[in-house]
Amino acid sequence: MFKNIINGIKAYFGTFKLISKLGLWKFFAIPILISVITGFIFVGLAYFFSDNLGTLIAKIWPWEWGSETFATISTYIGGLFILVLGLVLYKHIVMALSAPFMSPVSEKVEAHLLGETNHEHRNTSFRQQLSRGIRINVRNLLRELLFMIPLVILSFIPVIGIVFTIFIFLIQAYYVGFGNMDYTMERHFGYKESIQFVRKHRGIAIGNGIVFVLMLFIPIIGFIITLPISVVAASTETVKILDDKKLMAINHSSEEPKKISE
Repeated sequence: MFKNIINGIKAYFGTFKLISKLGLWKFFAIPILISVITGFIFVGLAYFFSDNLGTLIAKIWPWEWGSETFATISTYIGGLFILVLGLVLYKHIVMALSAPFMSPVSEKVEAHLLGETNHEHRNTSFRQQLSRGIRINVRNLLRELLFMIPLVILSFIPVIGIVFTIFIFLIQAYYVGFGNMDYTMERHFGYKESIQFVRKHRGIAIGNGIVFVLMLFIPIIGFIITLPISVVAASTETVKILDDKKLMAINHSSEEPKKISE
């Protein structure tokens, strides 16, 4: 899996050049707008509500001594909690709403890598792509929260808490990479097949998501460039796997689509 993580990260190299070569920037206008607006909303929520949440957290400290210090720490904890939760929600909201715009991008990357082929694609409408994006990201969001809520609590344990923080980061990376890969898979697989595919290639998803999450910490610019280049990077790796393992259906052939293999 480690090799696949590296491949998922390396796929980012050359993405800007590929985007310009294929003229893909025009597809990113609305997703970038969605990303920037959603990002500023969650940053604003963290700024305005961190004090309120911090006050609630501070109430668990029953003693007078150290109460002011604990209140100050609680404010930072409250802001951090809102930011972490906001980051989780942000990713899935943006990726779900951007699905109809990212699918054509993935398709153009696929055509560029494979050239003229007789591969059969599932033809889906704007509404179907949006519905698929929402379904995948709601599913991933619920699972991500299921893992992260206990891990966030455990991350406050001195010393060993850093281990749980790393787990939080990797879980976020996996599910965001999942979403980016699905923009390609939705043309070739149904819902359940896509989940099976990502599980067998989770290293690619983690590698793609690692860069995605790290780029979000770049002020303002992170909200603008992260989604476009991560989708292109995920598309190139996903298409390569599909092609190498002969997982694409063929037009005008009695051959059935291959089952997903290791």
